[in-house]
Amino acid sequence: MQNISLRKSQASLILFLAAFLYPYFSFSQGSYIPYDRDYYHRIERYEILRGQNNPIFQTGVKPWRRDLLGKYLDSLATDPVIQSKSDVFNLGYLSQDNWEFMSSETPLSKKPFLNALYKRPGDLTYYNSDEFDIHASPVLYFNGGIETDNAQNPNRLTRGVVIRGSIDKKVGFYTYLTSSEAFFPSWVKNTAEYNGAVPGEGFWKEYNSDGYSYFSALGHVNFNLTKNIQAQIGHDRNFVGEGYRSFLLSDFSNPYMFVKLNTKVWKFQLTNIWTQMTSDVMYNRGRPTDGRYPQKWFSFHRLGFDVGKKLNLGFFESVMTDQANFNYFNPLIFFRWVEQSLGTPDKVMLGTDFKWNLYPGMQFYGQFALDEFVFGEFFGIDGKGSKRNKYGVQAGYKYINAFKISNLDLQLEFNSARPYTFQEKQDYQSYSNWRTPLTHPRGANFREFLGIIRYQPLPKLNLTLLAMHQLYGADPDATTNFGGDVLKNRLVGSPTGLFGNFIGQGIENQIIQTNLNASYMLRHNFFIDATHTFRRRTAQDLGSPESSQLIQLGLRWNFLRPDYNY
Repeated sequence: MQNISLRKSQASLILFLAAFLYPYFSFSQGSYIPYDRDYYHRIERYEILRGQNNPIFQTGVKPWRRDLLGKYLDSLATDPVIQSKSDVFNLGYLSQDNWEFMSSETPLSKKPFLNALYKRPGDLTYYNSDEFDIHASPVLYFNGGIETDNAQNPNRLTRGVVIRGSIDKKVGFYTYLTSSEAFFPSWVKNTAEYNGAVPGEGFWKEYNSDGYSYFSALGHVNFNLTKNIQAQIGHDRNFVGEGYRSFLLSDFSNPYMFVKLNTKVWKFQLTNIWTQMTSDVMYNRGRPTDGRYPQKWFSFHRLGFDVGKKLNLGFFESVMTDQANFNYFNPLIFFRWVEQSLGTPDKVMLGTDFKWNLYPGMQFYGQFALDEFVFGEFFGIDGKGSKRNKYGVQAGYKYINAFKISNLDLQLEFNSARPYTFQEKQDYQSYSNWRTPLTHPRGANFREFLGIIRYQPLPKLNLTLLAMHQLYGADPDATTNFGGDVLKNRLVGSPTGLFGNFIGQGIENQIIQTNLNASYMLRHNFFIDATHTFRRRTAQDLGSPESSQLIQLGLRWNFLRPDYNY
C-alpha cells in the first residue's frame, strides 16, 4: 500500500509541475479542435490532393491544434488544389472557425445580432487581446425520427456551451458542457444495455423508463514545454490513425483523464499519453449503488516519422494495468521490457500504422495491432487458429475528387480482429474504458468492410453515404466466451481449445447497414440534417433476418453529428 501511495504521490507531483510551473516557459499556443470526422475530412482531403505529407503537423494522432491548423490553412490560400466553389467555401469556413490564428483578416459578420452578438460568424461572443483570448458559443442538438419495429421512436435533445481561448498566447484552454436526454435507435440501445454504458458517454441515468439521460464534460489545458515539446492535460478522447476505425486508440469509448506530450523534431513526432480510466466491473444497470468506481491506468506512446514526402510510418506500444506504476511514466522505455522485468501480468500491446500518398488524390493507409504472437504457431501448419495469436488488422484507401469529379471523395476500409484480441486474464486489464472498447466498437472476433462516399455538390450541402458489412461471432450466454467481448476473461468460459479458433466462431452474425446523410449549413456551424439508415442482421439463432429502417431529421449547432454506424 505504501508503494502504491508513493506512486500516486509521484504522479501527482508530475501533474502539478506540468500544470503550474511549465506554462511560464511556454510558447504561442492554441487549443485543440474536437475530433469530428466530417470536419477533419475537409482538412485531410487537401493533403491527399497535394500528394504529400502535411508539412505543418502529422495527421496520425488526433485531435489537432488550432494554431497549427491556421498555419496549414495559410499555406493553402494560393494552392492550386483549391479549385471548385466548394473548396473555396471550405477554406473560408475553416479559416473563419480558427480566425484568431490566421495571418490574413477574416471578414466580420455583416449583420451582428443586436450589434453585440455574433460579430464573428462562429462566436456568440468573444474577447481577443495579447493577454487574454476567449470564445463562447451555444451547443444545441435536437432530432426526431421514426424506426420500424421500435416502440419508442428515437429522438434526442442536447444543450450546452463550448468555450475556448488562451492566456498570454501561451496557455490554451477548452471546455465543453452539455446535458442530454435521448431515446436511441434499437441497436444502439441494445449495445448500451449489454455493456451497461452509453457508447461514448459511459455513466447515465434512466429517463422516462426507456430513455437515457447523461451529462458530458470535456476540457483541456495545453501549453508548450519547449519549442518542440507540447503538453496537454485534459478529460476527453483521443484517436490514432487515418481510418474511419482504429485498432490503436479510438473515440468510441467515453472520455477519460489524461496527460499527453507531443514531441516533434524534424520529421519525427513522439506522442505519449498517460491516462486514468474506469475499470470493467458491472454494476446494476451500469451504475454503482455506492462507493467509488474502480480505476485502472493506461500508458501509450507512438513514434511517427515521415519517410520522404509521401510516406508516414508509426510504431506504437501501450500497457493497461490495474495499479499505478511509476515505471510506465518513462516516455521512451519499452513497456514489454518493463512489464517482464517487474514480473507483472499487465496487458501490453504493440504495432504499427502507415499512410502513403501514392499519387495526388490517392492515399493508402493501414494498421496492425498485436496483442499476443507465437511465431511457430502463426506460420506452422499445426498451429493454425492458435488462441495465442491475437491481433487486429486494418487496410484502407482514399480517392479524392474521384473520377475527376470535384468534391466527390471515396473511401474503402477493411477491419478484422481475431478472437480474444483485447481480452485479458487479469481483472481490470482489458483494452476498454467504462465497459466500452478502446478500439473498434465490435471488440474482436469480427471482419468488417466499409465504403464511404462523400459529395459536396453545393458549398453548403454535404452528402455522405456509408455502407457497412460485418461478420462476427457472438456468445450464446453470459458465461460462454468465444472471444468477441473484450470485457470477458480470456481464460474463462472458452468452449474451444488452444487451436482451431477462427473469426466468426460462436453464433455467427452478419450485419448489412447503410446510412445516407444530407447536411446543409444554414449559417456558420448551424446545420440541418436528414438521415436514412437501413440495417439488416442475420444470425444462426434467428428464425428470419431482422431488418429495420430509421429516418431522422435534426438541427445541430456547434455539435458533432452522432455516429451510429456499428
